[in-house]
Amino acid sequence: MKKQRKNYSFDAVVKSFMQYYQLPTKHDIEKLDEKLDRLEQAIYSLERVTPPAAKAKPSTPAKKGKTGSGSPMSAVDTVFGIIKRHHKGIDVPTIRKKTGFGDKTVRNAIFRLTKQEKIARKSRGIYTTSTSPASS
Repeated sequence: MKKQRKNYSFDAVVKSFMQYYQLPTKHDIEKLDEKLDRLEQAIYSLERVTPPAAKAKPSTPAKKGKTGSGSPMSAVDTVFGIIKRHHKGIDVPTIRKKTGFGDKTVRNAIFRLTKQEKIARKSRGIYTTSTSPASS
């Protein structure tokens, strides 16, 4: 005698498939749409509200600061400047201490300066300015 196979409802199969693969239903999407609408309304209401005007303060003469090139030195330039000052060579921990840069920043700067042939490796971890013409 044959075993009777259980008939599965098509809707039940689709529902279990959607749950198993975590597919959103129409109801889920409508909920998300409502939440987005509420968030957008909150953002627009915050944009419309302007802060109260502050009292005008009497102007004071501008303080004169350091006049420079306007742009700070890059990490590569800073590291190169320190290496250039130490003719006998300088190690990486000292460079890190003097610059305040992290390990990765110092390593990247040293890599770039080595590729540009501005510095040379004297021994492991000790760097000095290169004697090639590219260092000028």
